[in-house]
Amino acid sequence: MLKERVMDMVTQTTILPLLFGCLGIFSLFRLLQRIRSKAYLRNAVVVVTGATSGLGRECAKVFHAAGAKLVLCGRNVKALEELTHELAGSSQGQTHQPFLVTFDLTDPGAVAAAAAEILQCFGYVDVLINNAGISYRGTISDTLMDVDRKVMEINYFGPVALTKALLPSMVERKRGHIVAISSIQGKISIPFRSAYAASKHATQAFFDCLRAEMEELDIKVTVISPGYIHTNLSVNAVTADGSRYGALDKNTAQGRSAAEVAQDVFDAVGKKKKDVLLVDFLPSMAVYIRTLAPGLFFRIMASRAKKERKSKSS
Repeated sequence: MLKERVMDMVTQTTILPLLFGCLGIFSLFRLLQRIRSKAYLRNAVVVVTGATSGLGRECAKVFHAAGAKLVLCGRNVKALEELTHELAGSSQGQTHQPFLVTFDLTDPGAVAAAAAEILQCFGYVDVLINNAGISYRGTISDTLMDVDRKVMEINYFGPVALTKALLPSMVERKRGHIVAISSIQGKISIPFRSAYAASKHATQAFFDCLRAEMEELDIKVTVISPGYIHTNLSVNAVTADGSRYGALDKNTAQGRSAAEVAQDVFDAVGKKKKDVLLVDFLPSMAVYIRTLAPGLFFRIMASRAKKERKSKSS
């Protein structure tokens, strides 16, 4: 009995205060990080591609609310204008009127012209968020090469071209931050996503190399790899023959909200993180299994392909 009372006293006088103290310090640390992130991005010139829908649209909202000077990029002028009006209506505190630049990432000439127009907006770029992209659904044996090229052009060559076009101005200033919105499929591949996974693997490799080369110039590079996000990415995906997939996948429908992921993107940029994996436990483990036990990973993926093929044929 005496021993239990002593333990209760120790718990009440030592452990619990220590625990609450640690929680308080952690909360304060998180708050200071958030404040530092906002300070880093306030009045920063932030370029967002694919800003008209999904994650790009939500990123625009988060960075705008933080006081960034936005350059919003996309193909749809009307959608960009609607977003601008929405941002103006939700403005609180010190915000800036966004600039709009419309162009097609698959057109090399348009990308070069767009880069020049982007630089004319404010004279420089602090943060480039390469977000625009397209998804894919299909079997390798049935997929036209034109489809592979289209996905690679939008997801890889387009962002690379825009990055290269804006990079010299960052190198000259010895200041800048380049963000690539990749995918968990840039680290592991799943069946019936070959073109998409290939483009994201290429994205990961390119920006990893860029990060190393830009380190001594103090230009930051962040690769963000989300899992499923509840957007229209699967609806707008291309299929093996190039047609529109037109359906919201179950996994996509159950994915995280674009607003939540956009906040994670904002935090990652503010903290100048290098590589960020925004997935649940199982996909995260799959990355390690692919590296440490590739044979097991291949068997799992083969089983997944078999089940998915069977479900489609039934």
